Amino acid sequence: MSVELEKNGDIAILRLNRPEALNALSFQILEEIGSAIDDVARMSDVRALLVTGAGDKAFCAGADIKELRNRSLIAQKRGAELGQTVFAKLDALPIASVALVNGYAFGGGAELALACTFRLASQAAIFGLPEIKLGLIPGYGGTQRLPRLIGEGRALEIIMTGRNVNAEEAERIGLVNAVVEGDLMEAGIAFAHRFTRYSLPALEFARCAVQRAHELPLAEGLRVEADLSTLAYQTKDAEEGMAAFEEKRKPEFRDE
Repeated sequence: MSVELEKNGDIAILRLNRPEALNALSFQILEEIGSAIDDVARMSDVRALLVTGAGDKAFCAGADIKELRNRSLIAQKRGAELGQTVFAKLDALPIASVALVNGYAFGGGAELALACTFRLASQAAIFGLPEIKLGLIPGYGGTQRLPRLIGEGRALEIIMTGRNVNAEEAERIGLVNAVVEGDLMEAGIAFAHRFTRYSLPALEFARCAVQRAHELPLAEGLRVEADLSTLAYQTKDAEEGMAAFEEKRKPEFRDE
């Protein structure tokens, strides 16, 4: 299988398994990724998703260029829409996702990492959106997610030059949350466990509020925050959390 899905306790792990092709994305693999994300959404006992690539060279080296040539205008547009739709499923997941970038993350691979909630990188990680070198531009969300993450000026420079970004720079500019020195999978599981112990409804409300900040003027965003904050107060987990604080004990959240 080119896309594998497994569980480690309360964490799902999605692994691209084409190391001989540097885990490159074909349209078939994009569809398999989408199906795997749908499967994760149906798992009631999973609290985070880790996304990584097999092997020690690449997270994902991007699209399969051979598939992109000699296609009609409609087919090209549908291909871009497929990638965008699949990666947008990560935004719609009720749980957070963490990209574990263990090597090359180019083109669609970088865009897959950008679509995740968080990103951890090995010291060997290298990011890039090199489409400009082919007379193209990113089509799976890179032009939209990168500036939201690191700012318009830096994003334009990376996209318009097609240059690579190593792990050290990626951490410095906020492209990744951390660079890991040891086992990346172990670090990813530990990172996820920093938030999986909290109430899933509250975590989802928080993600939704922050995501809307990119879309709305401040006044409207504040209204969304007030609405979501009010909803959070109505959950049983909120009552448990406040009671535990007053009673000086650890809360026992039930995702209710």
